[in-house]
Amino acid sequence: MSTIRFLILIILLTGSNNEFALAQMEIGASYELRDEEPQNGFGVRIEKGFLNFVPIVDIGMRAHFSFFSDENKVESAGLSYSEDLTNYDFGIALIAGIGVGLIEPYVGVGLGSTTVDIKPKDVDSVSLILEDDLEVNESNIYWNMLIGSKVTIIPILKPFVEYRYSNTSLSNPKEVNMTTSRVIFGVSLSF
Repeated sequence: MSTIRFLILIILLTGSNNEFALAQMEIGASYELRDEEPQNGFGVRIEKGFLNFVPIVDIGMRAHFSFFSDENKVESAGLSYSEDLTNYDFGIALIAGIGVGLIEPYVGVGLGSTTVDIKPKDVDSVSLILEDDLEVNESNIYWNMLIGSKVTIIPILKPFVEYRYSNTSLSNPKEVNMTTSRVIFGVSLSF
């Protein structure tokens, strides 16, 4: 009887170590919704786990990139034109998660950079002189906090949902802080 218990213990420990070895690196893609224009975008992420010698806790670093693009119709001061809104951001975050069965809730904190490009097009011929004044290209450094959860359907495939809050007070401490909230849906491949 004690031999069977010993074998079961070894199998469980070996299985846990193999599971953590598989989860060393994750690559993911996501669809993102946020509370500012443009509101819909896509993202990619790469996450590398470390300090995974504790069986339940998973700590790692993540690099992420998001891209948002939209066309906006503007009518202002007699001008009528379209503008292309493009926003992209990238950053890194420290992530800590707890594996509870098939669900792994996680939290994180990080730093990044966001860039907004606004380029007018189809501007009235009278206002071509003002076109340079209508272009905007602005970059800011931000800090962010996130909370989310992954579901392990099979060891290699993990759908996830995440909420991320960003604040640009690091770039503009004296100006009005720009905050962004977003909800992220995606899937990660673990290997």
